[in-house]
Amino acid sequence: MIKEITSKQEWDNVLSKVDTYDFYHTYDYHTISKQEDEECVLLHFEKDNYLIAIPLIIRPIEGTDCFDITSVYGYSGPVSKNISYNFNNTQFITEFKEYLFNKKIVSVFSRLNPFINHQKDILKNLGDCEDLSSVVFIDLTNDIEVQRQGYQRRIKSHINKSRRLCTIKKAQTQEEIEAFIDIYYENMNRVDAEDSYYFDKDYFFKFLKCNDFKTDLLLAIDNETNQYISGVMFVKTNQIVQYHLSGTKTDFLNIMPVKMLIDEMRILATNKGYKYLNLGGGLGSKEDSLLRFKKSFSKELETFSLWKYIVNVDAYNKLSSKNEVTNTNYFPAYRTK
Repeated sequence: MIKEITSKQEWDNVLSKVDTYDFYHTYDYHTISKQEDEECVLLHFEKDNYLIAIPLIIRPIEGTDCFDITSVYGYSGPVSKNISYNFNNTQFITEFKEYLFNKKIVSVFSRLNPFINHQKDILKNLGDCEDLSSVVFIDLTNDIEVQRQGYQRRIKSHINKSRRLCTIKKAQTQEEIEAFIDIYYENMNRVDAEDSYYFDKDYFFKFLKCNDFKTDLLLAIDNETNQYISGVMFVKTNQIVQYHLSGTKTDFLNIMPVKMLIDEMRILATNKGYKYLNLGGGLGSKEDSLLRFKKSFSKELETFSLWKYIVNVDAYNKLSSKNEVTNTNYFPAYRTK
C-alpha cells in the first residue's frame, strides 16, 4: 500500500532507512520550495525487504477539481532500499496507480537524480523516462592533484588570478547573506533570467537554516576594494555536494571569482570525504555556454533524465486542447506558457 507522508518526523524516518538520498529529497527543501496552494508529500511503498520513497509536490489544476504532480527544482526522483536492476515493480505500479486515481491526478512530472541508483528500474513501465542532457561532476574520490589535471589550462590560470586578487570567506552573518542575495539578483538581471529564478529573500535565509542538509555559502572578497563580489551556495548531503546558486557582480566579471569558489569547495569537500561535486548542466538542460563553462572543470558526465507520466489521458487531452500550446516539448502541455 502507498502511504502518503506529510509530517517531518515520518519523512525523516523514511529517508533514514534508504540507501542514500540528496538534499532535494528532504522535507525541509520541499517545505521551502512549494507554493502556498501546493502540498508536499513523500509517497512510501514497502514490501518484504524493499522500500521505495518518492518526494513530490501536488498542485491544483485551475478551474478543475483535479491535480497534477511535479518535483522540486533540482534533482529528485525516487529513493530506495534493496532495489536491484531486476526489481519486479508490478505491485508498486498497481498501488501507485490506485493512489493517483484516488487523488484525481492528471499527470506526473519529475526530474531525476543522476547520482541515485535504480530510479529508472523503479519507474519502468510507468510513463516515460527521457534522457535529456548531461551534468558535469568532479570525482572527489580522486587525488586532489588528479582532479586539477582535469581542468582546462585556461581555468587554472583564471583560478590562480582570482586567488591573488581575492579572499574567500564562508558567509555567517546576516550582512554577508544579504550581500550574496544582492549579488545574485544583479546576476539574474544581467542574464535576463526567468521569473522562477528570482527567489525572495526569505527563501535564502530559510534555506541556510535548514537542518536536513548542510549549506556552505562561499563568498569572494576583492582585496583592493574589500567588496563582496561573488558567491556560491554549495549544498552537502551524504556523499554529494551540489552547486546550487551563484552570482558575480558585473564590475568584477573579469576576475572570474566563481571558478575560484568552485575550486575551493572541491578541495574542502575532498578533504571531508565527499564523493561527488555536481556542477549541473546548461540552462534549461541545453548545450550552451553555461554547460561549456562547467565542462572546463571536468570531463566526468552523468545523464540527466526526466520522468513524465500521463495518468488520465482524456483529462490531459481536454485540458491541453483549451490551452494554446506554444512549446510542444513542455510537460504537462496544458501548463505551457
